Amino acid sequence: MYDRVLVPTDGSDATADTLAHALPIASANDATVHALSVVDTRITAAADEDTRADLEATLETETERAIAEVVDAATEAGLETVGERRRGVPAKTILTYAEEEAVDLIVIGTRGKSPREKLTTLGSVSERVVDNASVPVLVVRDAGR
Repeated sequence: MYDRVLVPTDGSDATADTLAHALPIASANDATVHALSVVDTRITAAADEDTRADLEATLETETERAIAEVVDAATEAGLETVGERRRGVPAKTILTYAEEEAVDLIVIGTRGKSPREKLTTLGSVSERVVDNASVPVLVVRDAGR
């Protein structure tokens, strides 16, 4: 049923909860786990020119760490993995990746932001993915929230 399971990650604590759902589904279907992390170009574009390069380097390091967390967990579970870092607007980039890679299922975490938090952080990535995905999306709420 599912051959390619996409796990978008920002490296937050919610990733462990997301993996607790994504990996059993992938395992039961002998699916490849795609780990994707997106450097949000809106953040770097808004940065002061003097700090932009350092910010970009920091964000790229964080995305690599986030990808490695998912890839390591999936590999440990005996699953085939693909890890990729992209740059762009997170929700749009996740949806584009899902289309390009013919993903069958997206398993994405959410922190359950309040309306005010959504406003100050430019909205909910998981909400935008659910609203616009052409494949099933499993949203996993952060258990620590």
